[in-house]
Amino acid sequence: MSKPLILILCTGNSCRSHLAEGILEHCAGDLFDVQSAGSKPAGYVHPLAIEVMREIGIDISNHTSKHMNAFLDRQVNTVITVCGNADQVCPMFPGQVNRYHWGFDDPAHATGSEEEIRNVFRRVRDQIKLVFEAYAAGYRQALKETIK
Repeated sequence: MSKPLILILCTGNSCRSHLAEGILEHCAGDLFDVQSAGSKPAGYVHPLAIEVMREIGIDISNHTSKHMNAFLDRQVNTVITVCGNADQVCPMFPGQVNRYHWGFDDPAHATGSEEEIRNVFRRVRDQIKLVFEAYAAGYRQALKETIK
């Protein structure tokens, strides 16, 4: 049986969606096929996103920036938008059962010194980590309840 596909969307698919994809894959890759995409993909994964994920032991250096339309022919079980723009332009995907919007600041727009910008990436990563780990834990708990 194939794992349900969770598609995480943001506008540029360079920061937030990759942070979320990496975290959810790390904590629940056994439960889900986790992918990310964007409505206007930047064409790259932000180097600071890769760096701050490496700090917590998650490697997203092999991720690529993709357009959300690449998934229109796939059975997407759940769509999670992590920015308001993606939430507004998000189409319905075949097989879509669930849709959630959990908005986070875009660290790619952070200003200040190099360390201040890096700290914004860390803050957003940590916020995403809390939400997506809780989502995975809730899903695991629901599975246990249905098995009883």
